[in-house]
Amino acid sequence: QVQLVESGGGLVQPGGSLRLSCAASVSAFSIYAMGWYRQAPGKQRDLVADINSSGSTNYADSVKGRFTISRDNVKKTVYLQMNSLKPEDTAVYYCTLYGSSVNYWGQGTQVTVSS
Repeated sequence: QVQLVESGGGLVQPGGSLRLSCAASVSAFSIYAMGWYRQAPGKQRDLVADINSSGSTNYADSVKGRFTISRDNVKKTVYLQMNSLKPEDTAVYYCTLYGSSVNYWGQGTQVTVSS
């Protein structure tokens, strides 16, 4: 059973930074694409960023230039560095792992941006 465990969420003031981590308990981690999604209250879950097995990245327009996704295949961990945070970034952030026939989700971590 694949498990994804997120950490690093919390309360931060506007303009601040947080780094989210997602550790995966899966063999052959490096072959999978990894992503971060977020869901604000009353809204759908949307893609924030993803990274494929080759390290190519993709970002939502709303976070380009502020967020950076990266992965460490030895530690089987994906990261989301979030800078210049805004109140509209407040949401539950979910880590996801996916391949041609699999898709797993973490339990989510709350990020709140407020003064």
